[in-house]
Amino acid sequence: MKVKKFLSTLVLSLLTLGLLFGCQQQKNEASTPMEKKPTVTVTTSFLQDMVKQLVGDDVKTELIIPAGEDPHLYIAKAGDLKKLKEADLVLYHGLHFEGKMVDVLEQKGQAVSKHFPKEKIGTFDEDGKVITDPHFWFDISLYKLAVEEASAELQNLLPNKATEIKSKTTDYLKKLDELDAWNIEQLSQIPEERRYLITPHDAFNYFSRAYHIPVQAPQGVSTDSEVDNKAMIDTVDFIIKHNIKAIFSESTTNPERMEKLKEAVKARGGDVKVVTGEGQELFSDSLAPQGEDGDTYIDMYRHNTKLIVDNLK
Repeated sequence: MKVKKFLSTLVLSLLTLGLLFGCQQQKNEASTPMEKKPTVTVTTSFLQDMVKQLVGDDVKTELIIPAGEDPHLYIAKAGDLKKLKEADLVLYHGLHFEGKMVDVLEQKGQAVSKHFPKEKIGTFDEDGKVITDPHFWFDISLYKLAVEEASAELQNLLPNKATEIKSKTTDYLKKLDELDAWNIEQLSQIPEERRYLITPHDAFNYFSRAYHIPVQAPQGVSTDSEVDNKAMIDTVDFIIKHNIKAIFSESTTNPERMEKLKEAVKARGGDVKVVTGEGQELFSDSLAPQGEDGDTYIDMYRHNTKLIVDNLK
């Protein structure tokens, strides 16, 4: 009887110790902090999407310039400087796109355009001064080079994920090739005599060269420049000369500019439609806010191409 009681007590003690040990182990596991993800700070929605395509949720991504805002006019805030300072990696466009933040970005960040062939970078002559055109993303071949540059930086940041990042990069580059082929097929629907694109500012010259569609804009490469009368007159002359029936507003510029252009054409006896309104604007310097049509690079480009074709063909 005493032996049986002893065995029962021993079993109960062992069970109790097991429960206590299990509880303590769960407590220790719960108190162990999760491995912290590295932080990648990017300047624009284009780069935010690029990082997402290449590494998904393996990093924490911080965005400086909100989607829908004009990067040409954006001035960094105190919180932005904190994001840059605390980042494990900073990616930015370069080519003076982030003009008001260029000094701090050059000190801390990596420009995805830094290895672009010089002969492929567009320039303008404004008042005798050579201006670099930063809107390279409308040339898909250059955007692919930017993707490869970002991929290399992300592989350095996450060496244990390098193989996976390389695979995702290859898949994404293939999708960009498919986008380019789709653009060519869609744009071919526009008759030669109608293949002219009028936009508020000079954001589509890489697009023009890639797909052989002449573009004209009353404003220069940066939206912080003034629209002078000569530029307006030249654009009106261009519209009338080529009998252009549709001109386009942009998501990050004031649509009133194109309405004034329409009125100027009307005063000369012409008639042109302004393509504008929600879902009817070209994306130029930003993607759409997340969750909206055009919130990825590929969707943005497809939106633009469809809008241009539907209104010019």
